[in-house]
Amino acid sequence: MFSDHTSLDPSLVQAYRETHYRVNGPLGPPGHHGLTLLVDEHSLELADLHLKYGVARSAFITACNPHSMAITDAANMARHADLSSYLQQSGLTYLEGVGQHPHNAWPGEPSYLVLGLAMPDAKALATELEQNAFVWSGEDAVPKLVLLK
Repeated sequence: MFSDHTSLDPSLVQAYRETHYRVNGPLGPPGHHGLTLLVDEHSLELADLHLKYGVARSAFITACNPHSMAITDAANMARHADLSSYLQQSGLTYLEGVGQHPHNAWPGEPSYLVLGLAMPDAKALATELEQNAFVWSGEDAVPKLVLLK
C-alpha cells in the first residue's frame, strides 16, 4: 500500500518524510494544544484523537503549492479556502494544520487533518488537488507518507 517506487526526486521525498505535520487547536485534555505527526512514528495523541472522533483513520492533506511548485501566497490561500469549502460541503470532520519542514526554507503549508477519510478517497482528493503526496494514518496511528507519482 505504501510503495517507495516513485518518479519524484529522492531529496523531495526525503523532505516530505522529515516534515512536521502539525494539527492545531485544543485537542485532548485542557491545556493540550495541537499535536505533531511525524512520518512512520506512532502518535498516541493521534490514536486518542481517532478515538475521540470515533474514526479509525485520517489523512493530512494540503491544497498548497501543486506538485511542490511554489505559487503565490494569495493563490495558496484561495486553494486552501476552496479545500475548506469542499470539506464542509462533504460533511467531513477536519482540523486545521500546517506542514512545515523543521530546517529548510520552504514555507509552512496550511493543511487539514481529515478524520475518517478512507485511503481511496484520500488518494482521489490529493490527486485532484495536484499533490505529489499526503500523509495517511490507519488504526495503528502511524502516519505514512503516500506517494502519488
